[in-house]
Amino acid sequence: MLFTLEVSGCGSSDSPTTGGSEDTKGKVELLYVEWACARASTHVMADILENIMGYEVEMTSVAAAAMYQGLASGEADAIFTSWLPLTHGEYMNQVGDKVEDLGPNYEGARIGIVVPSYVKINSIEELNGVKDKFNGEIIGIDPGAGIMKASNQALNDYNLDYELVEGSDATMVISLKQAIEDNKWVAVTGWSPHWKFAEWDLKYLEDPKKVYGDAETINTVVRQGLKEDMPDVYELFDNFYWGDADIGSAMALAEELGDSKAAARKWVEENRDLVNSWLPEAYK
Repeated sequence: MLFTLEVSGCGSSDSPTTGGSEDTKGKVELLYVEWACARASTHVMADILENIMGYEVEMTSVAAAAMYQGLASGEADAIFTSWLPLTHGEYMNQVGDKVEDLGPNYEGARIGIVVPSYVKINSIEELNGVKDKFNGEIIGIDPGAGIMKASNQALNDYNLDYELVEGSDATMVISLKQAIEDNKWVAVTGWSPHWKFAEWDLKYLEDPKKVYGDAETINTVVRQGLKEDMPDVYELFDNFYWGDADIGSAMALAEELGDSKAAARKWVEENRDLVNSWLPEAYK
């Protein structure tokens, strides 16, 4: 494949997947970015495909732009973390009708600059006045992410004398954790849903210029032709929709267990009523 970052099947190497590869109905290629919500949704879908529906699954962790390129080229089948209309809007515009948007699987998503609640400012407009408190830094994630583009726009629009530090979801969380443990001020690029809001008392800085937009949806997007090639897979993806408590519990399990695959297996077993509402009739 075009993608060379983390590639893994949903089943672990020491426990067989349903029926073995020779008995599966085909391979489903899923792409995701290294965000907690994206890992949770992708691993849950992969578990359902493998352990309930009998498909082989390959998951690949890539940069945001590569998710859309992979779908448009037909090298991958689906993504479950298309943040629209703002965060990933540019990527969707680039691929146009080469992909199919199945609509939201989650509503009420948000991005912005996040700080611990003990920080004494409440707006992005106040950041320059307390630059030393934040060491002149906003801790970001991977440079290709839509939230990083929005954050660079925020630096310009608010004339912020700050450096946007590139990293990853993991390094952002580490910086946040260390600062909170030391009761220091820290500003990070943040989004919800994310398990960090359950772990710590956090707040978004107000964004009066609306650089980060309003609430977004997280959509499922598939390659053209999936409905014809794998109609039951398409139906599962089209039915997939969950709320705050559902995705929150999936992310929390992954954080608790430290294993996204094991967490997805446990979550699916514990939430069969919801899972059954997504499944094609033949698999219920």
